[in-house]
Amino acid sequence: MGRKSTKGKEKKKRRKEENAKLEAALAKVEKANQIADPLELLSPFKKFERNGLQLRIECKKVTNMEKELIDWAFQLTKANMQTLYEDSDWGWKDKDKYTEMTEERAQYLIAFDVPTGKPMAFTHFRFDMELDDEVVYCYEIQLEEECRRKGLGKFLMQILELLAYKTEMTKVMLTTFKNNKVSQDFFKKTMKYEVDEISPEDPLFDDAYHYEILSKPTKPKPKATGPTPLTTTHPQAVTAS
Repeated sequence: MGRKSTKGKEKKKRRKEENAKLEAALAKVEKANQIADPLELLSPFKKFERNGLQLRIECKKVTNMEKELIDWAFQLTKANMQTLYEDSDWGWKDKDKYTEMTEERAQYLIAFDVPTGKPMAFTHFRFDMELDDEVVYCYEIQLEEECRRKGLGKFLMQILELLAYKTEMTKVMLTTFKNNKVSQDFFKKTMKYEVDEISPEDPLFDDAYHYEILSKPTKPKPKATGPTPLTTTHPQAVTAS
């Protein structure tokens, strides 16, 4: 009975530790979602001026976005992604996609052209839980044609990675179609994302999955060795660059 009792105590201890870890992760996600403007954590990244582009970057919660801006983001996503959806098992439904893009916790990084005020690109992301991990999940990254291949997509993803770091999320995650070569090359080669452990593996005899889940871990913050400095530095989703 002594051995059984020891095993029981160890099991109870592990369960208690797992529950504590989950509660801590949920608290981090909730804290991140309470930040009024996450971009305030990254002031130097509020503009993009290179390769002929002059853009300002804003972060908006979907609950504070004008309908006209939401509709622009939806129509850009539809123009870029509808064919890819229709070629997959998912199919495209306006209502379902619009609902996903306007979910209460959805947030957007939006790049506006400074001279005209016109929106040119966006990322739709959320602070969320993926299994037991607190993550930044990138649902979309969409650019107008004239903004592509100028470094803007990389810049927006770097902002998401820095937000994940600043808010102590474990990683940035996203879902991409396997037959979208542009997206695959962008995330895997340019941004160095890798297939996540929860990405479904292709079955041996049935049809293969048409998508995969990618992720990039957030580097842990170094442990402080002295006084804290007064200044600081530094589902179903489809993305396209």
